[in-house]
Amino acid sequence: MTTRLNGLVVAFENDIREDDAQSIIEAILMIKGVSSVTTNSVQPDDYILSSRIKTEIEKALYEAFQKI
Repeated sequence: MTTRLNGLVVAFENDIREDDAQSIIEAILMIKGVSSVTTNSVQPDDYILSSRIKTEIEKALYEAFQKI
């Protein structure tokens, strides 16, 4: 028996404007079997978290290159 899916989650590489996403939303809605598409707005916590992660990665890379 195969696993059945009731939805998918799509994540963008970078945050995009809502009006820029409209054509993507319309394209997804054209796919057979898609009944709805909802959006997820960026919150301040998202920016803070991504900034912290970026800083940690940069710090780790800097330390790694110092050892070379």
